[in-house]
Amino acid sequence: MNQNYSSKVRELVRSFPSRPGVYLMHDENGNVIYVGKAKNLKKRVSSYFRHSGFASPRLAKLVKSIEDISIIRTESEAEAFIVEARLIKKYSPFFNVDLKMSDRYPYVRITSERFPRVLITRNRRKDDNCTYIGPFVAAGEIRNLLRLIQRYFPLRTCSLNLDKTTLKRPCINYSIGRCPGPCCGMCSEREYRERVDDIILLLRGKGADLVDRLRTRMDEASFRLAFEEASKHRDAIRAIWKLSRQKISSSLEGDLDKNTWDIMNRLQEKLNLPVLPWRIDGFDISHSHGEATYGVVVVFEQGIPNPSLYRKFSIRSVEGIDDFRSMAETVKRRYSRCLSGEEPLPQLAVIDGGPVQLDFAKKTLNEMGLEKVPVVALAKREELVYLTGREEPVHMSLDDEALKLLQRVRNESHRFAVNAHRKGYGKKLRRNALQDIPGVGKHKAANLLSHFGSVKNISSLEPEKLTQVEGIGPVLAEKIHLSLNGSSGEEGAREAT
Repeated sequence: MNQNYSSKVRELVRSFPSRPGVYLMHDENGNVIYVGKAKNLKKRVSSYFRHSGFASPRLAKLVKSIEDISIIRTESEAEAFIVEARLIKKYSPFFNVDLKMSDRYPYVRITSERFPRVLITRNRRKDDNCTYIGPFVAAGEIRNLLRLIQRYFPLRTCSLNLDKTTLKRPCINYSIGRCPGPCCGMCSEREYRERVDDIILLLRGKGADLVDRLRTRMDEASFRLAFEEASKHRDAIRAIWKLSRQKISSSLEGDLDKNTWDIMNRLQEKLNLPVLPWRIDGFDISHSHGEATYGVVVVFEQGIPNPSLYRKFSIRSVEGIDDFRSMAETVKRRYSRCLSGEEPLPQLAVIDGGPVQLDFAKKTLNEMGLEKVPVVALAKREELVYLTGREEPVHMSLDDEALKLLQRVRNESHRFAVNAHRKGYGKKLRRNALQDIPGVGKHKAANLLSHFGSVKNISSLEPEKLTQVEGIGPVLAEKIHLSLNGSSGEEGAREAT
């Protein structure tokens, strides 16, 4: 490596984040010659260029051969270890010594019994009909998940054969709320299985889907005036979102097989990406005639969606219908979080749209100093892939697995955008339906919704029930009842559901 290019590499390293990740060193032909992991990418990679004398001839030859360096940001050092191992196995770099992974990473095992149990194991068997979820990159992640499960979705922990054994009374775990008591018929098989399904959704990183299920149950409980039950669902929802914000995630079941790596490698080749697209961001915009406009980003890791990293943004700077500038605002707000170290940068960004949306996104990235982030746009119907700096789109066969991965990212971002818009627009309708009633302001409307769950529930109640809420007297309760059950009130209630 000549001295001139060495200075270019050093300048590149100065832009690396002081965060965990994996670095790939390339030779003059673009071949990966070394893969390493780091707790601090900038500090670790900089250490290769601090002096010219090396005790190891092998290290001296490595540094002399470096012509380019690419990085993959990870959420933790543990995840970096997993990524490093997979990349070494994929590229077999010349300067890497054999990576020995003697430790097996833990799985969560859900037994195949009539009333299943949740166990931790490091040995995944294929002949026991059990459900395995993982592997998890750190035992601490499982402990956090299991604490949440034990509190909000407890299952039995005993090893009794419930096909042959029935007890007259449950153990102490039932009394303290840590077991639903299937051994004594305190819980039906259907109810128990529903709880198991909830746990599987949580462990597989589908917290958003689980929250939707819990919201439905909370609304049903509120409608039945079972407020204690509704509050339990509410607390579970809060705990799940708190866990998601802590970025607790497994290394994603089934994402490390050869087929996935082949697809990611093909995508890298087709789009001429500098590095394997380990993490992909997908962007989309949704609104109703310019109202309640939301921009969203979804995240795919190793070809699998990770809902805990999804983000949605209520568009602030754009009035009316302007998807292009809305996309620019979404991209800017998303990657402002990355520049501040809150989120990792992707190896590829996918825009739902055509060349104009792509231009707005790329311009925004350039203005932020992120011109090295690859970005493409995937147009609907024709399924054409637009790249920056290229006039003609890339045509890919509809059977191409690389295109199917881009489609999954695009479709997921569209689904999440529509869902974000509907919820935002629904909140606006619910708020207005109550606040438009004379005498019901923002505070009283919030108290009513908090107490009864929805406008639909409130409209179904008799006036005396409404007086349970602080600040709602008999006269105002009667006015609310008449307003919500009159012609205008019924329309507002329908729109809120």
